[in-house]
Amino acid sequence: MTIAAVHTHRLSAPLHTPFVTALRRTTTVDTLIVELVDDDGRSGFGEAPQVWQVTGASLAGAEACVREMLAPGLLGRDADDLVARCTEVQRLVVGNEAAKAAVDSALHDLAARRLGVPLVRLLGGTALRVPTDVTLAAGDATDLATAARQRRAEGFTVLKLKVGTDAAGDLERVRAVRAAVGPQVRIRLDANQGWTPREAVRVIRGIEDAGLDVELVEQPVARGDLDGLAWVSDRVGVPILADESVFGVRDLVEVIRRRAADMVNVKLAKCGGLHAARTLLDLATAHGVGTVVGSMMESQVGLGAAASLVAAYRTTAVSDLDAAWWLARSPVRGGIRYDGATVLLPDAPGLGITSVSVANMQPHG
Repeated sequence: MTIAAVHTHRLSAPLHTPFVTALRRTTTVDTLIVELVDDDGRSGFGEAPQVWQVTGASLAGAEACVREMLAPGLLGRDADDLVARCTEVQRLVVGNEAAKAAVDSALHDLAARRLGVPLVRLLGGTALRVPTDVTLAAGDATDLATAARQRRAEGFTVLKLKVGTDAAGDLERVRAVRAAVGPQVRIRLDANQGWTPREAVRVIRGIEDAGLDVELVEQPVARGDLDGLAWVSDRVGVPILADESVFGVRDLVEVIRRRAADMVNVKLAKCGGLHAARTLLDLATAHGVGTVVGSMMESQVGLGAAASLVAAYRTTAVSDLDAAWWLARSPVRGGIRYDGATVLLPDAPGLGITSVSVANMQPHG
């Protein structure tokens, strides 16, 4: 059975709350959905989110990559030869990880649909429930404390606090959130590259000295500053999680070699899809590096693939799968749902997506 058509769908969906980090502020999810169709008319879906400040991926660039390079390499090929197709996707272009992730995930979704099993079963797992943290967008101490209380009331027990916009005030922000939610809620920080190494050590040591019980600190320094990342990791007790510093295998190998971080955040749009993500998780585990699976701001399509990966592979800490929770309304029908702090995977073939409401569709083939 062959791949008969490749379609791209540009989507923009509003968030119920602005999403603010040290890198950017957004009120929408802007993303490209890739749809692969086989000879029987079955569709598989994948997603390439637009995140200029992290991956550099744009809707136009991802769409051009899919239409001009990836689609011609897939049309007429055997949809069931999953490893070969995913390998070809990685080989056809350099970079363009978000576009490759969308096609890779669509290939996995289509393969699972053709077998009549949920994607998690194709990946080797059975769980249909996955816990997630929830992000508190960057803001002042009062606003963060209010948001923390709201998320706690909604059932979230792991809060990811965005910091890095103002190192001088970050200790007070963490103190306010801890006071608001009490000792039973886990708090993790994400600086999104916002600190210098010295600022990172100063803030983290202040948190440790104050007994604020922070679970981990994500990407405290600039992505390319592995020396700085290692310097911070060596001087604090809180585990350091590498995110933007690790896109693919070579990046992770270098982090491991330098002992630059204790953990790694694996994201499909950074590494190029499920095929590559599984390699990263295996490599990290083999070297005693902790793991989290995360996401960009994306819809149930990308989140469904990431959550299926976590359900099959597990991670050493609760993963970061809340992105679709931020949507005020979703363009996707079917797929994952949220029940408080739990992502519910559908007991349906593939990602369980039944339709995508498109603002613009560009067919290829």
